[in-house]
Amino acid sequence: MPANVTPEYLAAEEEYHNARTAKDKIKALEKMLSLIPKHKGTEKMQMQIKRKISRLKEEMETKARKISHGPTFNIKKEGAAQIALVGLPNCGKSMILNQLTNADAPVGNYEFTTTTPTPGMMEYKDIQIQLVEIPAVIKDVSLGKGLGLQILSAIRVADAVILVIDLSKSPLQQMDILLDELDKGGIKLNEEPPELEIIRRAEGGIHIRGKHLFTGDERALKEVLVKEKVHNALIIFRDTTTLEEVTDALETSLTFKQAIILATKGDSINSKDHFALLKKRYSRFDIVPISAKNKINLEHAKESIFRVLNVIRVYTKTPGEEVAYPPIAMDPQSTVFEAAGRIHKQFQKEFKYARIWGKSAKHEGQRVGSDHILQDGDIVEVHTH
Repeated sequence: MPANVTPEYLAAEEEYHNARTAKDKIKALEKMLSLIPKHKGTEKMQMQIKRKISRLKEEMETKARKISHGPTFNIKKEGAAQIALVGLPNCGKSMILNQLTNADAPVGNYEFTTTTPTPGMMEYKDIQIQLVEIPAVIKDVSLGKGLGLQILSAIRVADAVILVIDLSKSPLQQMDILLDELDKGGIKLNEEPPELEIIRRAEGGIHIRGKHLFTGDERALKEVLVKEKVHNALIIFRDTTTLEEVTDALETSLTFKQAIILATKGDSINSKDHFALLKKRYSRFDIVPISAKNKINLEHAKESIFRVLNVIRVYTKTPGEEVAYPPIAMDPQSTVFEAAGRIHKQFQKEFKYARIWGKSAKHEGQRVGSDHILQDGDIVEVHTH
């Protein structure tokens, strides 16, 4: 038992032992986690509580998938990427979807207008981006309330997230609910995954490389690994890492997403003050004030959506023909060889050279090899044997 544990903590622990349902157990465990003294001596216990919460949520999600007979939440990905529109009830997601895409989602001045994910395609800078409006997030959605587990599952598969905040209401309260529920559901926004690698092996025990970068207790680390059935592995630390971050790395259900905020109803009363509050507290997000109803700042919103994807557009052409559309959306620092594979795998096998037009070319039609690094807007013409 950790030192200086409070009576409130003991009461929460008693709630956990008496709980009969997974939902009640999770509530008690989360209360324990909030009440436990935060110091090095309780790190191991904090990790154990988090793992129990994670396992219970995984069990609930698995059970929900097995018994679900409702409409599917699986939206087939189309275009360059899929981005989830996420917000509280009646925050304006449907109107944003309709204004930015070809969708015709029902818009109502009442809560829970959207009951299933609704997709729409947004064209910007020659590429198609799929926006999917997710049914409203509510408090305790991470505990499975309403369609909670299906909602979280739909957000997980998206490539990025748009948080929709209503500037006519309390924006900080909205953000607190959204981030808390997503975090409890294992979805981290605008955070970097731990800088470590866990290489499992058949034998040899636990070996650690970069021990000076680990800030926790090594014995506690090994105990956590063994508890997670990691008996033989090489642990490589590449940056300063805590025991909690190691636990995150072991958590297979944890996912990291890039996100922006579209602050809608930006022309309402008090919207400027509310926007300033958002900017001050959530500076790690790109925040775009818009009015979907009055079509204000929508182009800025599209630009922000494009940037959060962090992709480059690579155009292709066949020798003697015009440039093909649409371009290929690729990761920054992609090579000509990777682009050739996106056109057709046979182009990689028979690759001879390529000609390049655009930012990465020293001159128009420059002849390059397969390792040439492309930039946004480049045109690639692949030549084969």
